[in-house]
Amino acid sequence: MSKAVQAFLSGMLFTFILDFFLFLGIFQNYIKVKEIDVYYNILFADHQSLILFLLFSLILGYITIYKSTKLSLIIIGTLCIISLSTLIAPIGSSLGEALLMKNAVEIKMKKYSYRGDVLYDGRQTVTFYDYTFKKVLHLDKNKIIGEY
Repeated sequence: MSKAVQAFLSGMLFTFILDFFLFLGIFQNYIKVKEIDVYYNILFADHQSLILFLLFSLILGYITIYKSTKLSLIIIGTLCIISLSTLIAPIGSSLGEALLMKNAVEIKMKKYSYRGDVLYDGRQTVTFYDYTFKKVLHLDKNKIIGEY
């Protein structure tokens, strides 16, 4: 196996591990706390950026195979600490809000209109916190009129 292929595969492995813990922290500290009905696998797959994944795979693979061991350990160790920090409740929750939440939106349906925060925009439903009712609603995406 060539050194370039080995570097890319090593980078993919490290990037996958970093992504796993990043999304695990968001799942534990945002999705579960807000009681959003979504599985970890769906969260991970739907919010994975292929371009960023490949970019990080190339960079981390290059660093691990072609650069000095000390530099590799410092960079990968720092990225691991950053990724694992999402397991701390306030950090995971705030990152989940930054990535998944839309504040102060209005959703219109045939008979009703809702104002509040989109907690999670899923495949079939939108988990929505309504300011008037002060509770979480699960709205069918097929019945929503227009953009929100």
